[in-house]
Amino acid sequence: MKRARSLPLVVAILAVGLALMGCGLVGPTVRILNGGVAATRTPRVIERIVTVEVPQRQAPEQAPAQPQPTAAPQPVQPIVIDPGADIETEILTAVYQKVNPSVVRIINLTALARGSQGTDETLPEGQGSGFVWDTAGHIVTNHHVVEGADALHVVFPDGIELPAELLGSDPDSDVAVVRIDTDLVQVTPVEQGRLEEVQVGQRAIAIGNPFGLEGTMTTGIVSAIGRSVESQTGYNIPLSIQTDAAINPGNSGGPLLNDRGEVIGMNFQIRSSVRSNSGVGFAIPINIIQRVVPALIERGEYKHAWLGISGNTYSPAWAEALGFPQEARGAYLMTIAEGGPAAKAGLRAGSRDTNILLGVGLQGGLYLQSGGDLITAIDGQPVRKFDDLLIYLESYKSPGDEISLTILRPDKGEQTVALTLGERPARRVQ
Repeated sequence: MKRARSLPLVVAILAVGLALMGCGLVGPTVRILNGGVAATRTPRVIERIVTVEVPQRQAPEQAPAQPQPTAAPQPVQPIVIDPGADIETEILTAVYQKVNPSVVRIINLTALARGSQGTDETLPEGQGSGFVWDTAGHIVTNHHVVEGADALHVVFPDGIELPAELLGSDPDSDVAVVRIDTDLVQVTPVEQGRLEEVQVGQRAIAIGNPFGLEGTMTTGIVSAIGRSVESQTGYNIPLSIQTDAAINPGNSGGPLLNDRGEVIGMNFQIRSSVRSNSGVGFAIPINIIQRVVPALIERGEYKHAWLGISGNTYSPAWAEALGFPQEARGAYLMTIAEGGPAAKAGLRAGSRDTNILLGVGLQGGLYLQSGGDLITAIDGQPVRKFDDLLIYLESYKSPGDEISLTILRPDKGEQTVALTLGERPARRVQ
């Protein structure tokens, strides 16, 4: 009898649940697990879930001296798709509709006037891409897009063309900021992603103006992360993102996006013998952009911290020749800039030839020299490879900051050296 009396209550609960589902108030959600679809029935919102835990470098206690971003990243907007639609198509369409209004064409009128006028198949010099950074009208692009400009114009996707003012440019990181009058046009800032979430194999989306073709989207994957790519000044840009998304002349300065439509990098370079896409493109990582842009807006320039060294990742094969333990890891100093911070602190570079011939990617055709210091830590952070030094300085430090280096010296063992960082010279000092 008790079961019979409870049956109407059960039926009522089920009826309410079905009614809610019918109204769309409850129901299954599509979740994409690193590109794979976990469910496909009555999708409503796509939610990307990162399942790989990414080790992060511990930040130093001292806060960076550079200005902070002018506008905090906006809350992530979910991508809504139609039920039963093709997931891949819907994601790409939604990302384009979300981000394309923020992507502009940059015209360097000075470079355009003095350069080739081009043909239907080539892009005239002096054109590139950019994206809206904030509601104040700041637009981010590449240094090489605006280099030498006496006059700049910005063209929005709806065809509105406005004059732009160059606020600042940093050739070392290939980042520049221009500003337009927001009273004349409505601007939609991009959403900023997180470099820590970028993984090899995930979707990569580029929007820009290749060969002057406005509003072009290309797709691919993140082919590699952590690349150290040389800028036009000879210094390396660390943590760069490699992608096989088609990047061509005119894409420079445009955003590289994840599948949520967040900017994870800015396209700036391709590797090709014919100056067109060969499946190897590079983007400046978002964390470098976030660090450089506020300084360009505030002061018109960005000052990079400088140690005044060059070298390479230590190899266990060098142990006998250099007098270090095979199990040691770190950055071996091959040259030290005269008068630089490292020289003033008494650091040593190799000076005596060994019988080890260095290969391509080091200093090909030269013999390894012994007698140099091996840097094993910076401010207590382990140094496993030479790029770790550049990554740490570019991520956390400014000229004038004091740092502590832990080094191994063949004749004296482990030592701690304190030094004050300098300001990076305009061109790389060998």
